[in-house]
Amino acid sequence: MTPRPARRQLLLAGLPLAGALLLGACTADHAGTGGDGPLTGERPGAGSTAPGNDPTDAACPASGVLIRSTGSDAAMGLRALGLELINCGANPYRLNGYPALTVQDDQHQQIRVTVINGAKEITSGFDAPPVPITLRRGDRATAAVLWRNTVTEATVEAATGAYLDVAPDAGRAAQAVDPDGPIDLGNTGRIGVSAWKAAEPTTPGAPPAPSQPSGAPSVAVTPDGRV
Repeated sequence: MTPRPARRQLLLAGLPLAGALLLGACTADHAGTGGDGPLTGERPGAGSTAPGNDPTDAACPASGVLIRSTGSDAAMGLRALGLELINCGANPYRLNGYPALTVQDDQHQQIRVTVINGAKEITSGFDAPPVPITLRRGDRATAAVLWRNTVTEATVEAATGAYLDVAPDAGRAAQAVDPDGPIDLGNTGRIGVSAWKAAEPTTPGAPPAPSQPSGAPSVAVTPDGRV
């Protein structure tokens, strides 16, 4: 795992926080990259290639894109996980929406969660609408996954995910992505995601530093060794 100071530097370097990161319809168009058939044998860290490595030099999924994490950060109960999508195929790849998420527990059983496009009910600064993006070979897009480790009711069991699958958007093939730690949702069952945003050609994406929390503070926060 990347040392904490280096990982934090990456988190602050990518995906600028100014304004908001996107909210709207999950529509996308794929320009013939050989199809989005199911990917086999991909579990973390199949999608956790170290930022900066050229994915076009490695095995490229049949979909023509590789999705991986760029590390995580946590503050005041808010977790931020960076996502990076790289076009490693031969043809242009179009995006216009949000990553589609599936969270699983340590037994690979899917956890029922409410995915909030824009993370509006979790924190502020991530709810700008998506815009059409066309990625050429080697181009990258970034997004952020956000959640709070909040416990509001002692009688409701807290949910913790161990595995994360991410698709470019609903209806496309998902890939296993390393969540860089537990997905500790507390008992809210909510997880937010920003829309895809084009990254600078030479700068790997990473999640922004968490903004000031919105709404009432967490009633209780489960200790997290990563903080």
